[in-house]
Amino acid sequence: MPLAINSEAPNFLANSTEGMIHFHNWIGDSWCVLFSHPKDFTPVCTTELGVMARMKADFERRGVKIIGLSIDPVKEHERWAEDICSATGQAPNYPLVGDSDLKIAKLYGMLPADAGGSAEARTAMDNATARTLFIIGPDKKIKLTISYPMTTGRDFNEVLRVIDSLQLTARQQLATPANWKQGEDVVIVPSVSDEEARKRYPDGWKAPVLYLRLVEMPY
Repeated sequence: MPLAINSEAPNFLANSTEGMIHFHNWIGDSWCVLFSHPKDFTPVCTTELGVMARMKADFERRGVKIIGLSIDPVKEHERWAEDICSATGQAPNYPLVGDSDLKIAKLYGMLPADAGGSAEARTAMDNATARTLFIIGPDKKIKLTISYPMTTGRDFNEVLRVIDSLQLTARQQLATPANWKQGEDVVIVPSVSDEEARKRYPDGWKAPVLYLRLVEMPY
């Protein structure tokens, strides 16, 4: 079964391109983006890993750590990094976890339990469902999952937008409406009463319907 939002992100111990990773300890008090790949040397994933390397500073400014996972051994990841650099101009500058025994993919519900125990004889198509991105909070709870087909590259600007929204909710009990971007009006969450909202927002709010209370985004 896929992992539900607000369920705990499964912990794991695994080798990576930056050494052994004890996942929960590695996250620490940060936010985290874990994004998975069905196999090394796949074309769309090659572009994604390079883009994430170029955008790493955008995530770090938000207190977010990046970690990738691909269903191949770490020694293959290291060879793949050379191709990623050649293709995109930037090699991964974050850990890329090896999952040659499929354990983490199964743990995260991306492969069925009977998928076997080795990546060696499996093709990218066999692992096509290992294309999920997870946003995990400092509380180690899953805040978002997005799964993509192998033919569609991920939009990491959208991932940043989601993180901005999630962090706004965590800090100030504000939600974001459809197509929201930084600086636009935000929504007072239903758990905040009108009485409490009047204390927080003495200038009031717009309410096209009673349960939709819009205020200017605070800075």
